[in-house]
Amino acid sequence: MSQQDIWYALVGGALIGLSTVGLMLALGRVAGLSGIMKAALWDADRAWRIAFLVGLIGAATIYFYTHPGHIQVRENFPLWLLALAGLLVGIGVTLGNGCTSGHGICGLSRFSVRSLVATVTFFSVALLTRYVAHHVLGIAP
Repeated sequence: MSQQDIWYALVGGALIGLSTVGLMLALGRVAGLSGIMKAALWDADRAWRIAFLVGLIGAATIYFYTHPGHIQVRENFPLWLLALAGLLVGIGVTLGNGCTSGHGICGLSRFSVRSLVATVTFFSVALLTRYVAHHVLGIAP
């Protein structure tokens, strides 16, 4: 890891923190992406949610094209496994009443015990999934 990578991570983390604090201060809302996305599709109060998602996707797109090579696109990944992973993430988000951004960033910063349990569970399952995918199924990292 280069020193430049460390600065990118530091600035990126600071921007995530600022955006979550800004959303809480401006609208009194938690920046849980799964909740924002779900409500952008189904709730009447969707304008700010759509703007938030457009900004998120737009910023990532701009970064992708202005910093070629920094984001690696995964190739030759089994589509069925990607679909299964998406389904399992959706089930986990529903069971946990939130996602890693809602619990891991916003919940932990508010000292929520429920968010701590959820975040430990998310990351434990992620480690187990990585182990199974790499060592049991033989899918390259």
